[in-house]
Amino acid sequence: MPVSELLRLGTARPIVRWGTSVLHAPARPVTDFGSDLQELLADMFATNTAADGAGLAAQQVGVDLAVFIYDCSDEAGRPRTGVVCNPVIELPEGNDRRLIDFGEGCLSLPGAYTDLARPEFSTCRGQDQYGDPLELTAGGTLGRCFQHETDHINGMVFGDRLSTRKRKQLYRDHEVVSDRYGTEWPAK
Repeated sequence: MPVSELLRLGTARPIVRWGTSVLHAPARPVTDFGSDLQELLADMFATNTAADGAGLAAQQVGVDLAVFIYDCSDEAGRPRTGVVCNPVIELPEGNDRRLIDFGEGCLSLPGAYTDLARPEFSTCRGQDQYGDPLELTAGGTLGRCFQHETDHINGMVFGDRLSTRKRKQLYRDHEVVSDRYGTEWPAK
């Protein structure tokens, strides 16, 4: 189903929190691109919109599949929206590698943000919602989103990339605002 239809359909689901086992194990590859996947994708877009997110991995709604959606801007400020199944990330190396320290958060630990250095650009390869191959290169929020969501697919949360001190502070920051995000958030 086209992204425009996926954006129109769907129901927001609750987002699972860090510590939930599905977030800390690699996801199963997507092999069936049929109606069940399309329904999941529509729900993921609805969930991401309700949570005001940049992207969302299936694991964040409790589904053990290697797929994420994105709805954010690239390095030129252009809005970009799409789906990546079975993502593999490629990051610049050597002289092409430039790290950008930027505030990052996660919908699975809502309300908490901290700076994290990531490469300025990334290339994400995988398949679209139909199973067709795709390759996307981006910087800005989108390039960071590719890295963040592919980490989820690999069973990693961005807190795993932080020092112990920064990770503990992130949890404290979340606790201060956690009452704003009930167990069913952002579903109504």
